[in-house]
Amino acid sequence: MIENNNIAFRFENSLDFALNEDQIDALGKYRGEFWIPKQSGGKESIYLCGNSLGLQPKNTFSYVNQELEDWKNLGVNGHVKSSNPWLSYHESISESMAKVVGAKPIETVVMNTLTNNLHLGMVSFYRPSKKRYKILIESDAFPSDRYAVESQVSFHGYNPKEGILKMKARENESLIRWKDLEECIEREGESIALILLGGVNYYTGQYFDLKRIAEKGHKKGCMIGFDLAHAVGNVEINLHDSGADFAVWCTYKYLNSGPGAIAALFVHERHAQNDDLPRFTGWWGHNKKTRFNMRKEFDSLSGAEGWQLSNPPILGLAPVKASLDIFNKVGMRALRAKSIKLTSYLEFLLDQINDERIRIITPSNQWERGCQLSIQIKKSDKKLFDMITDEGVVADWREPDVIRVAPVPLYNSFKDVFDFVQILQDGLKRI
Repeated sequence: MIENNNIAFRFENSLDFALNEDQIDALGKYRGEFWIPKQSGGKESIYLCGNSLGLQPKNTFSYVNQELEDWKNLGVNGHVKSSNPWLSYHESISESMAKVVGAKPIETVVMNTLTNNLHLGMVSFYRPSKKRYKILIESDAFPSDRYAVESQVSFHGYNPKEGILKMKARENESLIRWKDLEECIEREGESIALILLGGVNYYTGQYFDLKRIAEKGHKKGCMIGFDLAHAVGNVEINLHDSGADFAVWCTYKYLNSGPGAIAALFVHERHAQNDDLPRFTGWWGHNKKTRFNMRKEFDSLSGAEGWQLSNPPILGLAPVKASLDIFNKVGMRALRAKSIKLTSYLEFLLDQINDERIRIITPSNQWERGCQLSIQIKKSDKKLFDMITDEGVVADWREPDVIRVAPVPLYNSFKDVFDFVQILQDGLKRI
């Protein structure tokens, strides 16, 4: 369950403090393992956009090049004779991924793209009936999720306006209250076939208590799914213990695997041997021992691997492997500890600005957020965002009035955070 008590830190609003924190930071050395984009004058950007696209690890080139070399030199024999045999390439990656998300290897597979996996998950776990046909989502869910849900409800012959419940924050509030979510599940649970929420909301940065949601939903007979695109590599998810039926995520944000990178799927272990679950099937989900016999009836692999469709794209998986190898060296616990401190420092400095035009809409509870803070710019257009961009800050803008910034613990420094707030403060004086 999510904790309630914040960790108390003693911060100072000074460059010397930030530099000293960087000197004693045990994870600071990992910054050197990433390529930091540079401004036109050659100076490093202040890159605070890992929640949208993570930076490239410097080892990515060698990982991809190894597969290109093996393809060049071995051709089809690379499936069994390459340095990392392609037939089993995805298996080691799935094991590494399982560690990052707190799952078992049998529950995790790296494949496809996020929305494809979301549809595959709903094929199996959204089974509507006349009585129970609704899907509960956030009203401000990521657009791709909304589109996927709408199409699934329509595909099954229901009206999305009636078949989709949208969980909203209260009027004049940005965050969904647990009490309201709980009351909604209690009130509507008998008609809900699937609860599908984002682990961390892309807009507000609110981190939901996955285990609490799953327990409440399961008591009402609902299936539970999560989109973890903004949670994976950001917070300690503990997917297996959450009890969720399935989950999906991408790898190009905090997992630093490149634009449009391969995604992943989680299916809880309790479904591992259930061949009666409906699913869309492909040959790579077939029993490995008879996969190449070609003429056998479909014989599903146990666990999440049984949801695979096609053979893995090795050149696409290599960047995932490159990044996960770094994650496995560092560990999510250490990353989360630094993240809490770094993001709390950002919050401290923003509060020091003391300007009524800006407001942090992300939860102040450290345990209810990841490393993203969403800063609302009241009564303003995009002018402030454009100003900080011109000064070398890489963040992102979300309509109508939010700047999202994410100090990523793998490669961002306390100096990055300090410099960003100085630039933001100067920009506020100019608008």
